[in-house]
Amino acid sequence: MSKPIVAIMYDFDKTLCTKDMQNYRFIPSLGMQVSEFWDYTNSVQHKENMDSVLAYMYAAIKISKEKNIPLKRERLEENGREIVFFPGVKEWFNRINTFGETCGVEIEHYVISSGMKEIIDGTAISGEFKNIFACEYLYNEEGNAVWPKTAVNYTNKTQFVYRINKGVLDISNDDDLNRSMPDDSKRIPFTNMIYIGDGLSDVPCMKMMKSYGGKSIAVYQNLDEKVKELLRKDRVDFIYPADYSEGTGLDETVKDIIRNMAIADRLAEKNSTQLKTLD
Repeated sequence: MSKPIVAIMYDFDKTLCTKDMQNYRFIPSLGMQVSEFWDYTNSVQHKENMDSVLAYMYAAIKISKEKNIPLKRERLEENGREIVFFPGVKEWFNRINTFGETCGVEIEHYVISSGMKEIIDGTAISGEFKNIFACEYLYNEEGNAVWPKTAVNYTNKTQFVYRINKGVLDISNDDDLNRSMPDDSKRIPFTNMIYIGDGLSDVPCMKMMKSYGGKSIAVYQNLDEKVKELLRKDRVDFIYPADYSEGTGLDETVKDIIRNMAIADRLAEKNSTQLKTLD
């Protein structure tokens, strides 16, 4: 019998890395200040009544073309090598996977981010994820970005939680995603899910976890009122500093959650086995 699976889903910017991923190298490579790029993006968004994620993806293409700096996948992946992670992130995945094995469950890690998939693909931790759901470009024959292929904004993040739940990871496959499926046929039940994010943009996924029996954790660099409100208003289960090192509150709580999920799965299996013996 296969092991139960526990899915840990992460936002990326300011959850695993210390700031917006575009700010490390991509925006400076355009010869712009970080604030200048985002101010331009915001102006496009409001002028055109545009989704904020599509606005920044458009701005990146437009500015790159104007400055004659080809926007290619390889260039974006190179940007990923400059990403700075929070303490303990690089060691986190192997440690949590090993802990899951001791509990009798398999751990799978996923990213659900409004950042650039190409940049995440170029980071030192990209191989740790079962799947990376993030914004991505379509490229022409010359390898230049010409159109958003995938846009992940704050509210549509929840569709990717459903994909993980059903095991429909191909984002072009909407038929299976929308097809009715009995709960016991879904690959990873919501009760075996943990969502880790940094703030208000993650609230839809955090509330989803609260509604369906999963767990959610908000991580922070500075404990401000916005973070405190997430816990006070019962939008998230736990809040911790963004420190993934062994023995931290985040580390110990995730392990406790995994342990509880493993026990719940074993009890459910025992119940199922006993019911079969009665037939």
